[in-house]
Amino acid sequence: MGDRERVAVLLVGYGEVEDYQDFAAYNEMALRLLSAKFLRIPEFAFRWLGKLLAQSDQREWGREDRFHSPHNAIFEAQRQGIEEVLQQRFGAQVEVFKAFNFCEPYLPEQVLAQIRARGFRRLLVYPLLVIDSIFTSGLALQQVNEALAQEERWVEHLRYLPSFFDRPDYHSRLATYLEEHLQRIAQRHQPSRIGLVLINHGSPYKVKGFATGIEESVVVYERVRERLIQRWPLISIGWLNHDTPGRWTIPDVVQASENLLVTGASTLVYAPIGFVTENHETILDVGYIMDRFEKRAIPCTRLDCLNDDPEFLDRAAGWVTPLVQELLGAEVPYSNAATVVPAE
Repeated sequence: MGDRERVAVLLVGYGEVEDYQDFAAYNEMALRLLSAKFLRIPEFAFRWLGKLLAQSDQREWGREDRFHSPHNAIFEAQRQGIEEVLQQRFGAQVEVFKAFNFCEPYLPEQVLAQIRARGFRRLLVYPLLVIDSIFTSGLALQQVNEALAQEERWVEHLRYLPSFFDRPDYHSRLATYLEEHLQRIAQRHQPSRIGLVLINHGSPYKVKGFATGIEESVVVYERVRERLIQRWPLISIGWLNHDTPGRWTIPDVVQASENLLVTGASTLVYAPIGFVTENHETILDVGYIMDRFEKRAIPCTRLDCLNDDPEFLDRAAGWVTPLVQELLGAEVPYSNAATVVPAE
């Protein structure tokens, strides 16, 4: 089988800062790609705001003994796990590459250049995120399109998995994972008094008509909640909002916690269902919220994301298996085929 029949899977995540000196560049890129979609930011302000936010980030991350995000290492483990499953099914015809929205040297344009140099002509864009929105999956597609627009067409066939928010096997794996932890906590607390906050990534409501993934996030919450509610009745959605102007999703994680306490919770459990890879939000931001309640003598537990859970990675590979099959069976477009000149 020639190079044209192989498939490159571009697994895309946010990526997080490895070196504190990179905060300013990271924030400037995030402002341009994300915040500018719902805030009016003049061109001259991007670099200044990036440096200003970098100072804030350094203070926040420095509070925890110079916190180092595990996100990038976990994402690499996810890449390896998904590739292993796909190669068990398709062999060396399929390779999985990782890209980060905001981190060099793994920006989508940089990784696409490597994929092209390796001779791939069939591409599957796979944002490893939960909600389908311009802030997550759409961001990856935007960066891919910007990179492809800079040179002559070389991708002959492309497929795209925008999200897996509606996959029942994702909901069931999350519910099973949560139950395993809740059963241990139930040895110390009455099940009806365990307050479970299912955390989704916060979203603004007005973003120039772009979809922000609110509806998709609610679907994830409802599908997981309905699998747990009969045994664990104190459940609330909690939106992990950014401290940014505008109308954001409610209740935020703090308000959701307060509501559960009013309803009789004796302990609080925080489970990030809107994230599949650990990051500073699921660790630092949730940790600071837990500190507030632990100071009031309320025991709190933070659960990890699914991360490189083998069952999750097997499912994640399964969601793109039909698309890989399509790409392997696709014919070369006529415009790219060799021209046959009839003999005279």
